[in-house]
Order: sequence, then structure tokens, then C-alpha cells
Amino acid sequence: MDSNHQSNCKLNKTEKKFLRKQIKARHTLLRHEGIETVSYATQILVVANGGLGNSVSRNQLLPVLEKLGQVDALLMPPSKPYSFVRYKTVEESKKAYVTLNGKEIVDDLGQRIILYLNYVEKAQWKELGLQAFPPGLKVVEEVISSEDEKLLLESINWTEDKDNQNFQKSLKHRRVKHFGYEFHYENNNVDKDKPLPGGLPDICDSILEKWLKEGVIKHKPDQLTVNQYEPGHGIPAHIDTHSAFEDEIISLSLGSEIVMDFKHPDGVTVPVMLPRRSLLVMTGESRYLWTHGITPRKFDTVQASKGHKSGIITHDVGDLTLNKRGVRTSFTFRKVRQTPCNCSYPLVCDSQMKEPPPSFPENDKEASQLEQEYVHRVYEEIAGHFSSTRHTPWPCIVEFLKALPHGSLVADIGCGNGKYLGINKELYMIGCDRSQNLVDICRERQFQTFVCDALSVPIRSGSCDACISIAVIHHFATPERRVAALQELVRLLRPGGKALIYVWAMEQEYNKKKSKYLRENRTSPEKKEISSDTSVQEMFVEQTPGIGNQDSACSVPSINDVQNGRCNSKKGANSKLPIHTNRTSFYSQDLLVPWHLKGNPGKEKSIEPFGPVGTHDASPVFHRYYHVFCEGELEAACQTLRDVSILQSYYDQGNWCVILQKVSSSL
Repeated sequence: MDSNHQSNCKLNKTEKKFLRKQIKARHTLLRHEGIETVSYATQILVVANGGLGNSVSRNQLLPVLEKLGQVDALLMPPSKPYSFVRYKTVEESKKAYVTLNGKEIVDDLGQRIILYLNYVEKAQWKELGLQAFPPGLKVVEEVISSEDEKLLLESINWTEDKDNQNFQKSLKHRRVKHFGYEFHYENNNVDKDKPLPGGLPDICDSILEKWLKEGVIKHKPDQLTVNQYEPGHGIPAHIDTHSAFEDEIISLSLGSEIVMDFKHPDGVTVPVMLPRRSLLVMTGESRYLWTHGITPRKFDTVQASKGHKSGIITHDVGDLTLNKRGVRTSFTFRKVRQTPCNCSYPLVCDSQMKEPPPSFPENDKEASQLEQEYVHRVYEEIAGHFSSTRHTPWPCIVEFLKALPHGSLVADIGCGNGKYLGINKELYMIGCDRSQNLVDICRERQFQTFVCDALSVPIRSGSCDACISIAVIHHFATPERRVAALQELVRLLRPGGKALIYVWAMEQEYNKKKSKYLRENRTSPEKKEISSDTSVQEMFVEQTPGIGNQDSACSVPSINDVQNGRCNSKKGANSKLPIHTNRTSFYSQDLLVPWHLKGNPGKEKSIEPFGPVGTHDASPVFHRYYHVFCEGELEAACQTLRDVSILQSYYDQGNWCVILQKVSSSL
């Protein structure tokens, strides 16, 4: 639709709807890439709905665009719902703008979508340097014949008698069987004294001997895990348990190719194509330090020029397309370790950890001890560094504070470095925190603060007009203690007083949008401008980190295998708290979240952290206990409180939030 036509004629209902969609596309581009559309014709068009992120491949879109003129470049950023096309001339671009705007096409999933086009003068992407395989990683293509592939797949009987010791119930998102030794997901290890009868399948023996003779592998495995993945399934990022298996771990991909994501503790993610009938070999750093996982999706973003060849997916936006996944079966071979691991990565090695991860608390005393060690002590240690990262107030919290009547007395329970204490100068705000060092930082900023426990706040009952509790309740280790902390907030409020509560959400992807926590990239790539004069070779896009999902696998105490897919996962007796991999989705409600301390900790004592992240020469790593809340859980907890009415419950950037009001005086 021509803009002059829009201004000169009265729009009908269809045209009005089209115009709204076109404006929405402009806003999306501005919000995600910082690129503004222009009202005049240029060589470059942005094609909303025509992106890899909504299942439109290069092979599908390019022919549609080429019918309108000579295409110099088609840029398709990974995971984005739009693409950019540059035509040879402005006239060709005009023709595409008029012809394709509002045009319906069918995406790779068979769904009908409508394209919306806008002109842009230039675009910006973040440029990353060239990546390399993680040290110790290699991919050997066509390591077996198609005949051997068929025999291997036929050798696995997924319907055999369930009494067979090799039989394994299907996990939520994949089928799995173990040979040689069974891998126990409840403790992420194997029982070395109980080998399974029969050993590895006979067909594997000759193949392994061949690989040994050819130098493809160095050791003959004695344990095999077979996983079968349907399209859309995956496995979360993990490190295979150090104490369970030797250095070399190999995985054979059968039936279909896949993209596997490797992630360094520093946040660098390297997506690697594993072709069908290829062998992935992990040794050294790639085996012990980098996590590996498969993002659950039905299409992988791949390089169009490379097809299914192995290598790193470089995210060159001028060469990306979609590849539909098929049913993939992996044969992962390992050799069970009989002696403790003495690798060069003690901070991620369970054999070398000076202190084991804590267990789930079974009573109030254990919960209090857990909070003392993995909440209170940690925040005292990291207070300075933590404060330096907490400087931007969240808009919805600011809105709540600024809407309160002038002169209101407001208590910030768990105020941290006090970033909300000075938001509204018309309020009288006081803050408290369990950390003396954080309270000292608040006092340096001239805020009225004191040290106390959120379960017992030394403020008179019914004296506060409002309270806020931001990222505090999720640090209490039992449901009873979390409810008690909420009830303490209510005690402080006068009748009619309001409280705003924020807790970390289990759902870090909500309504098909990833939270800032998942989106945040720790690297600092430089921006590169793309304009009508830029060559195709200069076009790059920011790498999008892959996020693991579904059931966890063999791992250093990392993410528990939640087979039922429910938030309230069962905790076995003496089961250890899993350690979260930063910037990934949550797979357990109760977990330890690493904090990498930057700079001098300010303590002379030696620090002996543990966990699945960090390097052997990295700064200290501390672990904070969290209980992440499922949808409806915070609201349900508030409904158990006396004298409370819930005014609002909502989701805000990876947090569940409630605004409640005290309706009468508590006894």
C-alpha cells in the first residue's frame, strides 16, 4: 500500500488493519534492533513475518522476492521474525513494497502468514569475531556406512519386555536405554559395582575396534546410552559427571543431523553442526569445562552454503536458512572411571571439590542453616560486586512507588544496595537487609537502613502504608518459611496498606518471549552498520545463545532430571541441590545459582567454591540458594495469608509479581 494513497484516501477496514500491522512491524524493528524505518523509498526493505524466527526459510522467501527484481542480498538474522532484502535499484524495491505488502505465503510448517514490508536506510548488527571449536572437540564425518547405521538402529528394541534390565522408561522428551552400566538420573552417576548383564550390543564391538585401530578414539568404552529424539525435543546444557566417566566421551548421530550448542562458563556459545553418521569426540577442556546441549525446536538455523557438513554455525546473516529436524538417535559411549578424577579443572570437578553441594532441607533447622551458608554468608562476601550490578530500577516497581500518596511510610524489606529507597522523594522510606555490608552501602548513600531478618522485622505492627519485597522471598528454603516472610510483610501494613512482591520465575520464557535473564549476552561485540552501499561480505548478526531444555542428562551436579515436567519436582532423601548454569532456563525449583566474584573479595581467607561453572584460573565462585516460583505459586501462597486481598498478579521480565492489600487489622 503506497503511503500517499493512505493519506489521500479514506481507509477501508482492511486497509486500516493492514496499516496497524505495518506500524507494529516498525515498532518491533526499533525495539529489537534499534533500526528506524523511513517513509521514502530505499534499496533496503525489512520483511516482517518473513524471518527464520517464524519458520520461513531462505529457500522459501528468496524466490518470492526475486520475482520483483534483482536481489543483491537477503539477510536473515537467527531467531528473528523478520529479514532484510536489498534490491539492485530503488525502483525494484518500490515494486516489491507495493506487490508484497499484505501478501500471504505458506511457511515451512504449512501455516499461512502475511508479509509486511517497510523501507530502511541502514541497519546495525553486533559483530562477533570468528569462533573456533572448544579445545579438545572434533567431529568425524561419515564415520560409519549407511548399512552399519541401519544395523545399529535395528539393534535397539524399544518395545522389549520391561523386566529387561536394559529397558528404560521414556523420559518426558526422549526415549533412552543404557548398556554396560545404568546411568542414574537421581544422582547423575553410575553404580560401578553393578554392571548390567550382556555388556554393550555385539554390533558395537567391531565398530569400536575399527575406530581404535584408525585412531579415531583412544579408549574402548564400556558404557553406552542410547537416546532417541523426535523433532522438537532436546537435552539441557550439562557437563558429564567427572567422577563417573573417563576423559574421552564420544557420541554417534544416527537418522538425522542436529545442531548442538557448546557453552563456556564465560558465556560464549558455539553452535556446532553434527551431521548424520558423524562422531562427536570430546576430550580435555571440551569434555570437562564446556557444557553441551540441544535446544528443543523443530528447525535448526544452519548455513545454506554448507548444507549438512560439520562445523560451526557462524550466524552470517547472508547465509542462514532453516533445516527441518528428523528423528535422531544418538549412541553415546563412555568408559566408566574407576579412580577419582584429577583433571585440570578442580572448580567443576566433583572428585576435587573440597565441599559437596548441600542437600534439600528436610526441616526448619536445616533450612535455616542452608540460608545462613548459601544466602546470608554469600551476600556478605559479594556485597560490593553485587551492588555494582544493581543500579537500574525496574519500571513497574518505580510506577508502584510513584503512585503512593505523598508522605507515605514505606518499608523496603531486603533492600540490597537501596536502589529503590530514593525513587520517590515524597515518600518516607526505610530499608532493611540481612547483609551488614549491603546496609553499609545504603548508609553511605544517606539512606535510612538497618540490619534484620525478613522473618522478624523490628517495626511496629500496622505502621507502614506500603512495603516492597523485591527478590527476597525466593531465598527462603521451605514453603513454611516463605509464607512466614509474606505474613511478616502483612503485619507491618496498616489496614488498606499495600505490598509489592517480586520473586524469580521458573518460567524464564513466557508468552513466547525470553526474559532479559536469558537474552542478556555477556560478550561486548562491536556494532557494524549496513547501508545501501555496504557489501554483502560485511553483514553480520549477533550470536544468539542456545538455551537447553527438556530432560537433563549425565552431569556434574547441575540440573536435575525433572521427568514429570511439573514445577513441584520430587526430592529424594539426601538428594543434592542442583547447580544452575547461568543464562539458561531453570529445570529445578530449588537450586544453587553461581555468582562469579570480580575483583578482590576483600577477605584473606582461602575460598574453596564448587560447582559446574568457572575455570581453574577463574575468580571465586559463590552459590546462592533460590526457590524459583511457578506460575500461580506466589499468588497461592498469598491467598493463605490472613487479612489480605490480592489486587494484582502479573509476570515481569522473568519474575512473578503480586500486589496485595491488607483489608483489616491482623491479630
